[in-house]
Amino acid sequence: MAVSALVVLGTAVGAVLAASSGAPANQAQAQAAGHGSAPKDSSVPEHSTSSPVVPLLGLPRSAPLSVPVARRIPDATQSPTVAPLSTLRQADLLVVAPFSLSMQVYAKVSELPGVTSAEAMEAARVKVNGEYAAVLGVNPSTFRDYAAKSAASSDRFWQGVADGGMAVSYDMGTLDRLPLGGTVAVAGRQQEQLPVVAFGTVGIPGVDAVVSDSVATSLGMPVANAMVISAPPQDVAGLVSKLRAVLPRGTGVEPLVTWLVTSTSRSGSTSEVGSTAGGEYLTSGQLTTFLDAALSRRGMPYVWGGAGPEDFDCSGLVQWAFAQVGVTMPRVAADQALTGPLVPVADLSPGDLLFYRTDPTDPGYVSHVAIYLGNGMMVQAPQPGMNVEVVPVDLGSQYAGAVRVDPRIAIEEATGIAG
Repeated sequence: MAVSALVVLGTAVGAVLAASSGAPANQAQAQAAGHGSAPKDSSVPEHSTSSPVVPLLGLPRSAPLSVPVARRIPDATQSPTVAPLSTLRQADLLVVAPFSLSMQVYAKVSELPGVTSAEAMEAARVKVNGEYAAVLGVNPSTFRDYAAKSAASSDRFWQGVADGGMAVSYDMGTLDRLPLGGTVAVAGRQQEQLPVVAFGTVGIPGVDAVVSDSVATSLGMPVANAMVISAPPQDVAGLVSKLRAVLPRGTGVEPLVTWLVTSTSRSGSTSEVGSTAGGEYLTSGQLTTFLDAALSRRGMPYVWGGAGPEDFDCSGLVQWAFAQVGVTMPRVAADQALTGPLVPVADLSPGDLLFYRTDPTDPGYVSHVAIYLGNGMMVQAPQPGMNVEVVPVDLGSQYAGAVRVDPRIAIEEATGIAG
């Protein structure tokens, strides 16, 4: 069984949560038609056993762009036509548990002052072509309202998901060299071959792929163990504590779009990089060790999802190097971009993180990170087929900004499990 409960945050404290085995909780209920915005009633266990915890992160959505979509799945079981896009909703908070969340919990969340809307879904780590990926199981007709505008606007994207396909993030599709229109091996209760129907950012950074809720059930993902919530911007920060008060112990709560400093990049577009707080940084000794650790990985291969010590993706290299000095960092570049204040180019210092927007399906999405070394040079894990390398700093049109990491902010961004 290669499915484990996906929970936001918690990597810093080594939190571990229940892995699925055999049939998921309340499987019979989940085999009904898609659960839509409200989960089926289910019991909530008091405790859970252990499995890995995966961080999920968030950024605002961008203007609509073309999303690569495969032709309609041949010989697919005909599913009901996906409903058209209704109203775009900002995905402001993400709630994920290692167990099914009951209808009573969903009702309590929906009734909280400040919650505009909530959508139930499944969230789990699932092996895709042998590597774990963060996967959501959704009702395509209703979840699309919460997606990035480019993906939300594509009927073919969501019809492909409804027909039994898997839509993957642009990063996962291109960096892991997945075949658009081909199939991938997905390991659930039994291995299944799922067609790859689209490449596109769904609007929740850290999410690698999306399937329908019926496919999620077939794979053995926990039923309705997650929610995405929309709320007015001024209410998001206050809702975190209110949510933790009504959610079962062990449930993760992640604000997706909060505490941002908006800057203007060299291309003239806005970039969501930096925290409004900051002021305590690495000591000189920590900084030297951090940079030496990153440089010690030169020549090691880029592997999508790699987190060291012998292979890395871009954010995995950053997280691993910081870990060598006892600093806990979030796993994904988009969340690493919120771990300290924004730094102007003229004030860059060794150890600052440089961020880039490289996803053409959502140019507001921060999808690459490098480490500034000084003297106009940076170290990065670039892309498949290449190795960790030292190169001149790139301040071109994809540059989103730089951040000086405050370890206190970093651990706050990397943890959030309800007590």
